[in-house]
This record gives sequence, C-alpha cells and structure tokens, in this order.
Amino acid sequence: MTAPYYERLTQLDNSFLVYEDAQPTCAMHVASTQIHEAAPLRMDDGSIDIGRIEEYVLSRLDRIPRYRQKLAYTPVENHPVWVDDASFDIRYHVRHSRVPTPGNERQLKRMVGRIFSQRLDRDKPLWELWVLEGLENDRVAVLSKVHHCMVDGVSGSELISELLSKEPCEKPEPVARWEPRPVPDSLRLGAGELARVLRAPVAVGSALRRLASDEGHARHHLGERLGALRRLATESGLPTPVPFNRPIGPHRRIDWMTMSVDDIRAVRRALGGTVNDVVLATAAGGLGSYLERERGLDLSRLRFRVMAPVSVRAPEEQGSLGNRVSAWTVELPIAEPDPVARLERVRERTEHLKATKQALGAETLTHVTEWTGSGLLSLGARLANLGIPFNTVITNVPGPRTSLYLLESPLLEIHPHVPLAGTLGLGIALFSYRSTLSWGFSADWDLVPDLHRLLDATGQAFEALRDAASRAEASD
Repeated sequence: MTAPYYERLTQLDNSFLVYEDAQPTCAMHVASTQIHEAAPLRMDDGSIDIGRIEEYVLSRLDRIPRYRQKLAYTPVENHPVWVDDASFDIRYHVRHSRVPTPGNERQLKRMVGRIFSQRLDRDKPLWELWVLEGLENDRVAVLSKVHHCMVDGVSGSELISELLSKEPCEKPEPVARWEPRPVPDSLRLGAGELARVLRAPVAVGSALRRLASDEGHARHHLGERLGALRRLATESGLPTPVPFNRPIGPHRRIDWMTMSVDDIRAVRRALGGTVNDVVLATAAGGLGSYLERERGLDLSRLRFRVMAPVSVRAPEEQGSLGNRVSAWTVELPIAEPDPVARLERVRERTEHLKATKQALGAETLTHVTEWTGSGLLSLGARLANLGIPFNTVITNVPGPRTSLYLLESPLLEIHPHVPLAGTLGLGIALFSYRSTLSWGFSADWDLVPDLHRLLDATGQAFEALRDAASRAEASD
C-alpha cells in the first residue's frame, strides 16, 4: 500500500496565504494571458474543442505534480502542507468562456481583469486555466491563474514551458495512470512537526560548530549576511505615498503593451547598463510623467521606491515549484527629466545594491521566518494596510526564446499579471517571449482609473531613451 504523503510549505510560500487571509480584498495569485491561433483548436463545427484541450493539459500533469495537490494543515501550529487531491477533476480547472463581440483587445483586458480579481478556491488545487474564445483575427486567449504560494516568476516561466510544447502536436500524449497517495492523519502530521522541532537544536548546534571551526568560511558568510541585514535596515525607509498607495479594493484593471527586445538591447549597448536598468529607467520616466501630468504631483518632493524581486534559485533547483526569491528596494529617479541621466542614476543604484548585497539581506530575513512561525507573518500582513516600504513592484522575468504550442496552435503573445496587496494599488510585471518583451500592468480598479495613461507615458519614456541611443550611436 502506498504510504501517506505530505510536503510542508516554506514560510515564504506560506506568506502569500497569510497575506490573502488577512486582507479580504487581496487575491494572491499570479497570472498570464496567452494569445494563440484559434483555427488549430476548432472542431468541425467551428467551436473550440475544450475536451481536447482538457485532455492535453491532463497529459502534461505528470510534469507538474503540484497541479494535483491541495492544501491541508498540521495540528496545533496549523501550518499548510501539500497533499494529493483524491477528487481531482481536470474539468474544474480548465474553464471556458467567451469575449463579447467584436472581441477586441480592450474587451479581452476587461474580461481578464474580472477573472483575475476572483480568488482561487482553497479546497482545490490552486490553479485555473480559462480558455477565452471570440477574439478578433481568429485568435483565442488562455488565462492561467496560479497561486503565488506555488510559484515565483522563474518557476512560473518554467511552468509555462512544461504546460506547452516546443513542437506542434496533433494529439495529446496518452494520459498516464495517476494514483493519489493517502493523506496523512493528524497523528502522523503532528509527529512529523514534532520531529522537525526536535531537529532544530541539532541544526543550530551544527551551524555553531561550523562557525567555531570556520568550516567552509562560515564566519565570512555570516559576516556578509549580518552586514547585508544592517545595510538593508539603514537604507530602507517609507517612501512618499502617491495616489495609488491606499488600501486596495477587490477589483482589478489589467492592461499591457509590448516592446522589441532587440530595441531594448540596442539602448543598453549605446547608453550602458543592463537590460533591467533600461527597464527600470523606462518605468521611472513613465511613472514620473504620469504622476506629474495626470495626478498633478510635484516630483521634487517625492521619494519613490520600487520592490524588484531577485531570483536566488540555484541551478539544481530549476524545474521545482515554490518561491526562491529575494528582493531589491530601488529608489527611482522619477524627477530626472533627462532620459540618459535617468538611466545613469538607475545604473548607479543597481550597482550599489549588487555591491552591498541587499538581496542577501532580504533573503536572510526569509530564512529567519522559517523559525518564527506564522505569527510574525500575520502581524506583517495586518500592518500592510498601514503602509508598505515601496510604492510599487516591478518584476522582470526572462521567458522562453523559442516558439511554444498548445497542441498545434502556436503561442503568439504572452502578458504577465502580478497580484496586489495592502496599499499596493499598482504592480508591473515584464515577461519576454521570443523577441518581444511584454509589460503587464495590474491596478486597483478605483485607485488607477486612468491606467491607459500610464501605459502611454511608459511608451513615450522608452521612445525618449531610444532616440537618445540613436543620437549616441550617430555621434560615435
């Protein structure tokens, strides 16, 4: 008989559940809108073959075991664990809807915003796949929602590559037989947690012995982490709140735009910095212009900070789900009018963050929470409505460089969406696919009613950088 199975969530993974529990208006799932050709997915009568798509997704789930698992909780501590869902049904998770006629991009974004606003059911595996037909130009959209406790940006990108295929295929692979493992009873879960607590002093003792003997340069590594924590504390501070830094409501606006990866690299080559520096400088220009022109703010009086997630996923962890991420907190020069000077100031700040290893300090804090339990997380979640130490999130995730397919239907575009929490009324996610970089904007419906204005300002900020790069190349 198969032995009972469970897997404990890390405190970082659990934090996304805690934040969602603490804030009724918060839905902590990440998402993406994928645009495909519709014709290869149609039946003879012209309708989308949902049954075939369900069979295809089911055939890929051996690559993603977490998609057949749901949450259970340990006794006493009530910490979440993953267990197999014996009642798993693919028809619950693959859903079907239709964009109103004429099915233009604006109507698609409105529908995506409504679906994105809805929480996932905690009693089921925490993902949904919405097939949205009726788009103009004979296209179909697939909206993927996955709870943040399951994935970060990098593992989310890998997840897309697992669900889709690198070559077109007419028929799904045969669905392998799946036998759910028994869910452990409370006694077994309690014994496992007790064993974990009893192992803690042994782990601490081992760490102290390594420190005393300086095994593997342990003292140097400890010093690095303590120094990074100190710098994180001294360099952090509350930013100046802007109009979208207020407690969020339950409804979301979704918008996106695309840029050429080659154009961004051309700016980097001509003006210096990294691709991520160009992205942050573009965002700084767009946000500054938007806040000044549309919201009437005096930029010289603002301290505007963004949280930029940084992956700390080791090579051997590629292909695993869960969150392996730290973060930078970057002050953006939104008041700088010159695009070249703005990029240079962003580059100076990111180089400083690398040199001072700020991400190491943030990562150390996530390790500490593994031993503080959920109480500290719950307190932080409840305080989030009083203020967050950054104005927005900007996350840039590299995606697949080669074409992907849903059965025989090529993936044409993909647009990312990040969740909002606390007083974070705006989030920006970037995702590259082949030679295109998509900017995905998520916003509170009421706090940012003019989200399209921010997109326009961001596009204009990049054009200013590209013009400056062209002038720099011409003068060489």
